[in-house]
Amino acid sequence: MKRKRAVVDAGNSSGVASSSTGPAPLSSNWLQLQAELSKQTKNRRFKKSEKSTRVPSSDGDIKKNDPEVFSLQPTCEDTSVTKVLALDCEMVGVGVEGKRSALARVSLVNIWGNVVYDRHVRPPEFVTDFRTQFSGVRPRDLRKAEDFWTVQKEVAELIQGKILVGHAIHNDLKTLLLSHPRKHIRDTQRYKPLRSLTGRVQALKHLASVHLGVSIQEREHDSVEDARASLCLYKKFKEDWEKALRDHKHGHRTTAGSGEKNSKPTD
Repeated sequence: MKRKRAVVDAGNSSGVASSSTGPAPLSSNWLQLQAELSKQTKNRRFKKSEKSTRVPSSDGDIKKNDPEVFSLQPTCEDTSVTKVLALDCEMVGVGVEGKRSALARVSLVNIWGNVVYDRHVRPPEFVTDFRTQFSGVRPRDLRKAEDFWTVQKEVAELIQGKILVGHAIHNDLKTLLLSHPRKHIRDTQRYKPLRSLTGRVQALKHLASVHLGVSIQEREHDSVEDARASLCLYKKFKEDWEKALRDHKHGHRTTAGSGEKNSKPTD
């Protein structure tokens, strides 16, 4: 009868035979390699987790160098009326050939981008051009719409004492037959850093693409989307914008105290 040959462990200096049916032990080099790979995997997971856990600031601000937060979607579920509101309106045409504008929809969003007011408005005059390709308004939208004076009153109450953000917002206020304190207006069309190099005003669609990396107004306009775009632009430049206003206010007072002629304030 042939004897079974014992398998000797290469790492066993005593020469004790080990069973041929058991798993062969790992070499020290292989164990060291496994430990290094495990360490690198943990480091990669940690870095990925650290990068993806970004917490929005308490006031909803957007940082200028943080492209990951450039989204027009609300940043939380808070629908309260905040100190800062963004306004946008859609108009239809009335009169001969629809050349005159009349309010057809008005939207307000809060600092978080949530809608706090959104109403279609029944113009006091007969609509001759719905301008649907731009306004997004159709005849069915105005059949059961609120009357102009009700909407005007509700909007006036909501924006009273608030910082009002918008793009060419003077047009929206004019259509609403409302006024608002100039010191409480933040117009992204008139803000100088958002103008072209030659000082020309820029379209909201262009500003949203360049500064936020988002596309708006690809087809019909949406007053909620446009209000959010203006709001995001304001929040991105808020720190510099508000500082410039404070500096201007301080300089205005200093000039007034010196007896010199004051220059007209700019937005």
